Amino acid sequence: MHNTDATAVATAYLATWNATDPSERQALLRRHWSPAATYTDPLAEVAGHDDLDALMAGVHKQFAGFVFRSVGEADGHHRQVRFQWGLGPEGAEPVVVGSDVVVLDEDGRVADVRGFLDRVPA
Repeated sequence: MHNTDATAVATAYLATWNATDPSERQALLRRHWSPAATYTDPLAEVAGHDDLDALMAGVHKQFAGFVFRSVGEADGHHRQVRFQWGLGPEGAEPVVVGSDVVVLDEDGRVADVRGFLDRVPA
């Protein structure tokens, strides 16, 4: 997989997480995520668009006004992409930093996410 492909996957992924409008977020989930997509990190384990949408909405409620952005370069091979992200106020140092490994389905949509929290507030 070329780096531009990995970057495009990370960009679409983070756009979904950043969508605060429920209808926009659900449209991005339908476009970029498999209907049976699974997501696992230290704080959550969910499957399917409805549960993903609820998880993302909860993050927006807990971290109101914060945005996700890439930290460094995304890379990938085959149908896997990994990247580091930061969550914090726009234009400020991220409060939370994590790393995700995304596995794509045959159609190039997110099928499985394994998330790790690299830095969290005390």
